[in-house]
Amino acid sequence: MANEVCFRTLHLDKPWSIETYKENGGYEVWEKIVRENTPPEEIINELKTSALRGRGGAGFPTGLKWSFMPRGIPGDKYIVCNSDEGEPGTFKDRDILRYNPHQLIEGMAIAAYTMGANAGYNYIRGEFWEPFERFENALKEARAAGYIGKNILGKGMDFDIHAHLGAGAYVCGEETALIESIEGKKGQPRFKPPFPASYGLYGRPTTINNTETLSSVPMILANSGQWFLELGKPNNGGTKIFSVSGHVNKPGNYEISMGTPFSELLEMAGGMRDGHTLKAVIPGGSSTPVLPGDVMMDVTMDYDGIAKAGSMLGAGSVIVMDETTCMVKVLARIAHFYFEESCGQCTPCREGTGWLSRMVHRIEHGEGRPEDIDRLVDVAHKIEGRTICALGDAAAMPVTSFIKHYREEFEYHIKHKRCMVGSH
Repeated sequence: MANEVCFRTLHLDKPWSIETYKENGGYEVWEKIVRENTPPEEIINELKTSALRGRGGAGFPTGLKWSFMPRGIPGDKYIVCNSDEGEPGTFKDRDILRYNPHQLIEGMAIAAYTMGANAGYNYIRGEFWEPFERFENALKEARAAGYIGKNILGKGMDFDIHAHLGAGAYVCGEETALIESIEGKKGQPRFKPPFPASYGLYGRPTTINNTETLSSVPMILANSGQWFLELGKPNNGGTKIFSVSGHVNKPGNYEISMGTPFSELLEMAGGMRDGHTLKAVIPGGSSTPVLPGDVMMDVTMDYDGIAKAGSMLGAGSVIVMDETTCMVKVLARIAHFYFEESCGQCTPCREGTGWLSRMVHRIEHGEGRPEDIDRLVDVAHKIEGRTICALGDAAAMPVTSFIKHYREEFEYHIKHKRCMVGSH
């Protein structure tokens, strides 16, 4: 069955193939749903019990999100998978596409059945050419086996999935900008309301979920929502893939139970490189507040645990930094990234990200002024909460958190015109 973790297959050279997936219980849940005409409410209730929350960053309860879709209204409805994965430090979804694309396809098919959708789109980051090719081939295999397409499994249901390549715009990770991009328009966020559940892709009801979120659905339904919940902790069900990068001995993707202490995750990643000391961690990707190393060692890896410590789980993009790291230089790179990636639609973000980038840049290069530190915080606060999408907040939160925890490094840069932690 699908809940058996170990492979019992002869296709280990091609773990992404439909043969490998089926020999490990793949599509059994989908076959059962189609064959027995499972009530959609049962599926939604299992997801609510599981406490599965969106794995793309927002952490919204998946079962609740699926319940928003107006299933009964006539006309087209859409399922969209967000495989854009543009958050610096995140590299989990591309591995799902590369090595287990059929689990995503099964999850999207189940979502379509549950919400009455007749078409699905997987929005894949343009740079992910190998994952795109793997997913496209998996779609061909699934169609040939009768799992998607016309008259699925001979039961009269029609549902197909289309892969859509983006062009590397960070803002298209925001769900309404992603919808605009699929429609062939400039990738800019829409005002909400209306929300996609009522007015989404092509003006029709649409539900958007992250790659990891949709890929979790078949396992939940194969084993029960309670089983998934107990893998994690209350309000934080299941396991989660964390992308660990930075100054560790074994950077990579690690799937662990929600609520696992950060110290255990760090140990799995081989500990700090060359015996160095942990200085700081960005726990959820570059848009989330940085936390000092000593604080992080007491944190559990779940939405509530990280929020309590003063940051966000985000997409689970854990960036680890040791004592040789110049925090001013790190912030300069982050600020420049958000300046470059702003779509320019909102004045606070369009202008504010430029201010942030230029001020941190001049501090980093020995041209800072004492008033720059407080001005940075002031500009960041004037951006937060004043933009259509969260990119403005994503640019502001690193600035305020870096200065909050490492103000002395910014002051040293301004006073001595060089880095506090040595030559760089």
